[in-house]
Amino acid sequence: MVLDVQTLENEIDILNQQIVSSSEKEQQLENENELLREQIRLLQAKLFGRKSEKVLSSNGVVQLPLFEFTAPQEEDEEAAQEIKIEGHTRKKRGRKPLPDHLPRIEVIHDVSEEEKVCECGCQKDCIGEKKAEQFDIIPSKMQVIVHIRPQYACKACEGVEDDGPSVVIAPPPAQVIPKSIASAGLLAYTFTAKFVDGLPFYRQQKRFSRLGVEISRSTMCGWSMKTAAYCKPLIELLRSEILSGPLIGIDETTTLVMNEPGRKNTTKSYMWIFRGGSSEHPVLLFQYHPSREGNVAAGFLRGYKGYVQTDGYSGYDFLDHLINITHIGCWAHARRKYMDVVKARQVRKGKKKKKVGIADKALGYIRVLYQVERRIKNEKLKQEQISILHKEHSRQILEEFKEWLDAQVHNIPPKSILGKAVKYTLNQWHRLIGYIEEPFLTPDNNMVENAIRPYVIGRKNWLINGAPKGAEASAIFYSLIETAKANGLEPYHYLRFLFEKLPLAQSQDDYKALLPQYLDKSQLLHST
Repeated sequence: MVLDVQTLENEIDILNQQIVSSSEKEQQLENENELLREQIRLLQAKLFGRKSEKVLSSNGVVQLPLFEFTAPQEEDEEAAQEIKIEGHTRKKRGRKPLPDHLPRIEVIHDVSEEEKVCECGCQKDCIGEKKAEQFDIIPSKMQVIVHIRPQYACKACEGVEDDGPSVVIAPPPAQVIPKSIASAGLLAYTFTAKFVDGLPFYRQQKRFSRLGVEISRSTMCGWSMKTAAYCKPLIELLRSEILSGPLIGIDETTTLVMNEPGRKNTTKSYMWIFRGGSSEHPVLLFQYHPSREGNVAAGFLRGYKGYVQTDGYSGYDFLDHLINITHIGCWAHARRKYMDVVKARQVRKGKKKKKVGIADKALGYIRVLYQVERRIKNEKLKQEQISILHKEHSRQILEEFKEWLDAQVHNIPPKSILGKAVKYTLNQWHRLIGYIEEPFLTPDNNMVENAIRPYVIGRKNWLINGAPKGAEASAIFYSLIETAKANGLEPYHYLRFLFEKLPLAQSQDDYKALLPQYLDKSQLLHST
């Protein structure tokens, strides 16, 4: 068989195209495999890696925290004390003193009378004493309050008809739940255990049983429903307080609610949280809704004028089109996506020096932004100073960051974790830069996320809400408790004060006086 030159050249071209196509397909498969391996590394990091978002340097040293946490350093046994010695100070380690406000019970350990007599026959004098303190705890104990109401009658009028009552008795004390065996203290104790400590009612039932008292979880459930219904006027006031502030932060988390009409028990519902009010007296409001749709936030914000801060969830996109609302984003969410890149990055064995990547540089820009915020907090700058600092420093950093991201976006695979992080940042940019407009704004929505965390912790313990009314009751208690905590009040003392005074409230002013932001610790301690 004789082939001409043209036929051979055509076959060669076909074979070359097949080789090129095969190479491109191999490269495509390799890219897909790398994306899958990246996702596996990220999932492994989330399951088995460090949960902290602190960045480790190449030598393993933890950098300074990007965000300012309020959690104190743990120094249970020892605390640092400063001692001045010849022109310089030195830290001396010593046991941290026990709190002064706790009551003291003195136990004297004395020597015998024989040991108080010296060998010479003289009585020894006491020249001092040594003290050592220990913590002690008295376990919970139940007691019964007996309400006695004497009855009075006039024996001289016995059997004589008159217009007035023949027997006089004092009215029963006002209670949140009339004719209930639960005092204000027991209600506060039970709800604090569940909504602050995350202790479900069935565990509390066992705890009460150990104390010799039988209180079923169904009884406690009924208490929570009735008490929550009694507290609804306060919730309306909290909503008004939030809408009166210049900034509202919004977030939501999933929850599982049984017996919702028209829905399966496995369908997810949502607990929404709104944070607002003034910076000195913040207010938090939880709301249960079966849906995560934007109309939930739209309904709450109806008539509001000001700033709203959220994450990048698409349900909040409607805020960009409202005239009276300025929508700002959250840098914590943007940073978290770059942290995912760092967690998913493959670490090669035997490689001493880690190459600085795009995610590391992006985290560096964000770190500089928060250094400005840290300075504002540490130096306690005034509103005018904050505005100047944002305009002179933060704005310049943001402009450089945006320019750098625009230059990098075309060189990054869009489906990679890094590509998604960059895309999220650029898509949210118009919202992310909004915090520099006003001095009372912050770069992230962390205060809202921190407030919703107690609900998430509690959800891990009781897992489900038995009915929609139970979820609504939970939202009411979390609103009151988290607002109290945000204003520096101890939850149990606040709830006890509230349940004692709430039955006496009659007017709007009476209810407003019971809101956590208008109380101080001395009122609560005096009440209990």
